[in-house]
Amino acid sequence: MSGNRTFSMIKPDAVSEGNTGAILRMIEEAGFKIVAMKKTALTGETAGKFYEVHKERPFYKDLCAYMSSGPIVALILEKDNAVADFRKLIGATNPADAEEGTIRKLFAKSIEANAVHGSDADDTAAQEGSFFFAKTEQF
Repeated sequence: MSGNRTFSMIKPDAVSEGNTGAILRMIEEAGFKIVAMKKTALTGETAGKFYEVHKERPFYKDLCAYMSSGPIVALILEKDNAVADFRKLIGATNPADAEEGTIRKLFAKSIEANAVHGSDADDTAAQEGSFFFAKTEQF
């Protein structure tokens, strides 16, 4: 997933509020191709493994509880300059700081319930994508 692929996840708040379709539409309208997609649910244990990099941070337990509170939609997206372009599309982590028209400005409720996750680098995108998808699932 180097350079032209990134990983994203539509988080439990956005899924439960019925925003999945609108978010997917924004992603496609921004020129991203959805290469792989699946709706799934994380257990507290799998959320802990996915966010293990944050294990020592004070928000880790709350993050794991939130991410296992309902279904998520995992995505592998393709486009030139995928990571940077997707980070711009989703907006700042804090929706109050996100630019108008970004996914988080439109759909996020808080810093934690911020509608979507987007990888922050090519190597992170590859690692996060392989957490949810086997190589055979990545078209």
